[in-house]
Amino acid sequence: MKIIRLNLSMYTKIKRILFFVYFLVIGSSSFAQTTEVLFKAANDFYKKGAYENALKSYQQIEAKQLESADLYYNLGNTYYKLNQVAPAIYYFEKALKLDPTNEDFKNNLSIAQRTTIDKIDSIPKTFLQKIDESYIRKFSFETWAYVSIVASILFVLLFLSYYFAFHSTLKRLYFILSILSFLFIILSFTFAYTGADYEKNHQPAIIFSQLARVKNAPTLNSTDVFELHEGTKVIILEQVDDWLKIKLADGKIGWIAKTDLKAL
Repeated sequence: MKIIRLNLSMYTKIKRILFFVYFLVIGSSSFAQTTEVLFKAANDFYKKGAYENALKSYQQIEAKQLESADLYYNLGNTYYKLNQVAPAIYYFEKALKLDPTNEDFKNNLSIAQRTTIDKIDSIPKTFLQKIDESYIRKFSFETWAYVSIVASILFVLLFLSYYFAFHSTLKRLYFILSILSFLFIILSFTFAYTGADYEKNHQPAIIFSQLARVKNAPTLNSTDVFELHEGTKVIILEQVDDWLKIKLADGKIGWIAKTDLKAL
């Protein structure tokens, strides 16, 4: 039997790796516990009506660069209680972006939007646009991408089942199902691609300034075309220096200073 001997340098490397894994596990556990403690403390402050303290605790969690629909939702509620409309709407929108089907998020966003000054009517949508908004865009493009991957795996399995099946009835069934799964691959991939393209070219943002003047060109001395107030949602179309070209739900377009809004 051969005896494997470790030289000192190899032993040192293994020791370092083990120490790294140990501290990584301990660090992750400590990080999770700290976040959980902060979240509980923030919720307790909120229940007691100490909204300023609750906000500070939620912000500490957000500073850890964690993405959480519940965290954004609680931040939205806290800002709403502090009568800060723009950040309340901003965080409700962020929560909905992560969980588009949550009815509580939608309801609280709707309540916060009622307090805004600007009442903008949306352009009437066509039947296809309504279908697109109600069903297809209800899920993110990442979700449709995952669906496309699952459908691809299913297609391969069904096609192999069709190829190796001996009974004619089973062959027919597997063939039909594989065709349907292939069509679903095309649809889900199309939804994922168009969704990604839509998000790229339709960057939503919330007006944070109490009063923002929208101009007809990206310069200070250009003409004011209309005004917006905090909490109004806009779509960013393009950027020139410190100016952003925006579009409203009613189709109005203009240029606004970058400092007047916050992109979602």
